[in-house]
Amino acid sequence: MSMSSAALSTFEITLNAVSKLLDKAEAFAAAKKIDPSVLLNARLAPDMFAFTRQVQVACDMAKFGVARLAGIESPKFEDTETTIPQLKERIAKTLAFIKTVDAKAIDASAGREITFPLGPKRGQMTGADYLNHFVLPNLYFHATTAYAILRHNGVEIGKQDFLAGIPLKVI
Repeated sequence: MSMSSAALSTFEITLNAVSKLLDKAEAFAAAKKIDPSVLLNARLAPDMFAFTRQVQVACDMAKFGVARLAGIESPKFEDTETTIPQLKERIAKTLAFIKTVDAKAIDASAGREITFPLGPKRGQMTGADYLNHFVLPNLYFHATTAYAILRHNGVEIGKQDFLAGIPLKVI
């Protein structure tokens, strides 16, 4: 399996699933007559990011991940989203950027050292380790946490909503 196939398809499938979760959150808020900001500001624990930040970080993992692997600059997003449509737009912009990245440049990064921000310090790993042990786990963590926040707050979603779009053939 190539680095680009592991990265690009995973980012696309996962972020599209998060976008669909946002649709369900919006429908839930409308049906229950609650302000959508209640869901957007919800968190699982006081020291965890709120839902909005979980979505922002999932997008950041994808866009910064492919950019660093490909050795290019990533677009900067301001983290100012306060509505469901704005979060959906961020996902769409992230996916549009990802589609412009050269797969061969990603593939060539497997053994190259990748340096990246790690809180106040910097981390360094080979491209393969960066993708497999940092980017993908972080993407899944933040997407899963966003899912869990919605589920915890009563949005009727299930595992199939999280796995939406995986290349599965049922026989």
